[in-house]
Amino acid sequence: MEPVRYDDRQKIVRLSTEIVTARRKRNWRKYIYCGLLLFPLVALIFGFFVIPMLYILYLSFIETKGETNAFYSIGNYVHFFTDSYYLHSLWLTIKISLYTVVVSLLLGYPVALTMAKCSPRVRGLLTLLVASPLLISVVVRNFGWYLLLLPNGTVHQLLISLGITTSPPKLLFSEIGVVIGLSNAYLPFMILSIATSLYNIDPSLEKAAAILGAGPLRSFWSVTLPLSLPGIVSGVVLVFSMSMSAYVTPALMGGANVPMLPVVAYDQIINLLRWTYGSAISYILLGITLIMVTIFTRMMEKGRYREVFR
Repeated sequence: MEPVRYDDRQKIVRLSTEIVTARRKRNWRKYIYCGLLLFPLVALIFGFFVIPMLYILYLSFIETKGETNAFYSIGNYVHFFTDSYYLHSLWLTIKISLYTVVVSLLLGYPVALTMAKCSPRVRGLLTLLVASPLLISVVVRNFGWYLLLLPNGTVHQLLISLGITTSPPKLLFSEIGVVIGLSNAYLPFMILSIATSLYNIDPSLEKAAAILGAGPLRSFWSVTLPLSLPGIVSGVVLVFSMSMSAYVTPALMGGANVPMLPVVAYDQIINLLRWTYGSAISYILLGITLIMVTIFTRMMEKGRYREVFR
């Protein structure tokens, strides 16, 4: 085998350099094309989300005294956490959101499990039925519940006619009414999140559990439920975060008797024209939601790892 000459080595080095340079040019072109394609989306996000959110954050640190005196401080946040009314509204918002998550999970998991077990044709029909309420405005659905839960509405008349009670509980303008409205609005998100996770479970795992002597309940508890935890986490996070930020349903179904934080923030900004204090309430609501979602997600992930590696 003849040794490589100096000129050949020079050609190899030159060709390698040209190849690397051409690849770099192609990569830069790829980055430029991707940037041009993403520019409208990034501009839309910055223009209609990031900049308004930063402006609301800026307003939340402005405190006003009188009509002309305005200065920077954390007084709005201090006032919120030292006022019992707003703390009660915060606790009420968290409590109703948790109730909504529990109701949606208890009602949604059996439906999602049925969708995972049935044939593809029936599954498509059930998916259409589950998603169909999302095609109707939440305002229309809430007005429907409003008519059903009136003191002399259909639900009360049904309870009296069945002899369940002679004095039905107050459902409208109460926490129960808000939970019913929120559960109805966000139940499809819980069902579809859990169903997506259940679709990915290999059916042979349940057959293997049955062969090893596990009954249906044991198989569900040891196989199906742990493997569906990602879908449960996704559904819980979606339902909880949307319930915490919901305005229409608490305003219609709860009114002044159920002052959830979104309703309180709206009243501060629109009715009382306290823009700075309403901005502070909005950011407190956002911060509490993110903290609780993060804590819950971490807890669920740790529980899932312990279940898998047990």
